[in-house]
Amino acid sequence: MTEQTDAWGRIAADGTVFVRTADGERQVGSWLAGPPEAGLAFFERKYDELATEVELLERRMDTGAGDPRATASTAARLRGQLAEANVVGDIGALESRLAKLLMDAQGKLASEKAAQAEASTAATEKKKALADEAERLAKSSDWKATGERLRALVEEWRAIKGVARRTDTELWRRVSAARDEFTRRRGAHFAGLDEQRKSAAVVKGKLAAEAETLADSSEWAATAIRFKSLMSEWKSAGSAGKAAEDELWGRFRAAQDKFFTRRSESFSERDAEFAGNLKVKEALLTEAEALDPTGAAEAATSALREIQSRWEAAGKVPREAIGDLERRMEAVEKRFRVVAESKWHQADVQGSPMVVRLLESIAKLESKAQKARASGRAADAAAAEETLATQRAWLAQAERG
Repeated sequence: MTEQTDAWGRIAADGTVFVRTADGERQVGSWLAGPPEAGLAFFERKYDELATEVELLERRMDTGAGDPRATASTAARLRGQLAEANVVGDIGALESRLAKLLMDAQGKLASEKAAQAEASTAATEKKKALADEAERLAKSSDWKATGERLRALVEEWRAIKGVARRTDTELWRRVSAARDEFTRRRGAHFAGLDEQRKSAAVVKGKLAAEAETLADSSEWAATAIRFKSLMSEWKSAGSAGKAAEDELWGRFRAAQDKFFTRRSESFSERDAEFAGNLKVKEALLTEAEALDPTGAAEAATSALREIQSRWEAAGKVPREAIGDLERRMEAVEKRFRVVAESKWHQADVQGSPMVVRLLESIAKLESKAQKARASGRAADAAAAEETLATQRAWLAQAERG
């Protein structure tokens, strides 16, 4: 057999296989089964298998999928085997990679240990805070809320991990003692409620009976106010115990619902009636606004009175419409008043002695001016016209009052 060599090893003529390292050659086996190049390839494949194992460890460390403790253990084992590994390849490179893996794994282990210590301290503080809270709650008289909080506190306690067993036991004793104290106080409190519940049941029975009497009332405002008072009395009477409370409240609520349902139905009927009345009054307004008080005054006034009579008979309308309707009707009535007052004023003016004299004088002057123009006496006609202008101005002033 001829000697076969490559970058990291060789096979001697007698079949002995060597690997080259930083410390020199080391025998890793022998090859007599075939060509020397096949032998080198065999031992190189064994190196590749070892390198692949190291690469898998590196990848798991890089991705965080590997357990640092297991990685450190495996890396140390492989590193220890390198000195006697029957492989041909760059053993020094594997040594460096495994050394780095060991260092990284040990660093992560140290970080995890520190994080665990920090987490343990934080968990201990949380449980101390819960123990402190439990001891404060032990003195509370808010029975329902405190009982619920203590139950939630226990669930929170169980979810907190990482506290030293001895510390955990000591803190739990505090929580347990606080829960026992609260439970004892709550039991004593509710033991004294029986008499109060009996008294409350009597009071609420009377309130339910009164509510049932009021259920058929049609005095909507007064009865609604009384129901409100009954509700206040109900709330201040205290608890009658669940069974009695449910039965009495069922009676009270049924009576209350009956009354307010009847009232709602009545109000709905009233609203429908008011809506109908509104349409009637709007039609009457349209009719009234179309009247002309300046024409046939007596007929228009008579028609308005007839509309006003129907207006009063039309009944009530929705509250929000009252203002607009009243303003529109008042505007119609004001229009009639203004026309009537104007006519009365004109009648008074026409009967005034001064107006009568002025009208007579103006008529004479108009005749005089006409005759003067007809006979060609321009100066006399002009003098008459000048006097006419003055007297017409006086008449206008007199008529304005």
